Formats: sequence, C-alpha cells, structure tokens
Amino acid sequence: MGRIDWEKNTVRHMIELWCRKNHGCHELCEECRGLLEYSIARLERCKFGDAKTKCHKCPVHCYRPDMREKIRTVMRFSGPRMILHHPLEALRYLLSR
Repeated sequence: MGRIDWEKNTVRHMIELWCRKNHGCHELCEECRGLLEYSIARLERCKFGDAKTKCHKCPVHCYRPDMREKIRTVMRFSGPRMILHHPLEALRYLLSR
C-alpha cells in the first residue's frame, strides 16, 4: 500500500470516527461523506504522489480554506482517539515522516 492509499484509509477512519461520535451516525452523514470525497480527491491529485509528507507539513495548501478548517476539526478530535480505535494505524502515523 502506497502513501496516498494509506492516507486515504486514515482520513476515512478519522472522518468515520468523527461522524459516529459527533453526529451519532453508523453510516457517514451527507456532510461527512462530502468531506471524505473532497479529501480523497485532493489526495488523488497530490503532485508529490507517494513521496509526499504529512499534509500539515506540506508547502502546498491544496484544500479550500473552509474544507481545511473542517478537516482540522475532524483531525483534532479523531487523532487522539485513533490510538483506541485503530492502534496500528495511529502508531504508523506517529512513526511516519
């Protein structure tokens, strides 16, 4: 699994966790589905490909400002909780560049 695929999987888990805990949904709600689709589209178009760094360290901001704020909110909430819900993925993130 390449870096882009791994990040798609990670962002999906984070958005699912956010939606489940904040919107009470077992399936992604419309708003969260839109955020996931937008995030995946941005990752697929990343000019750095599998050589990319973590998005918050990237010199290119490819998210629109409103979507950037939404994904930051999701990541601030879900990041610490990933260790409980997806421990191997959280560990890999902490050890990645």
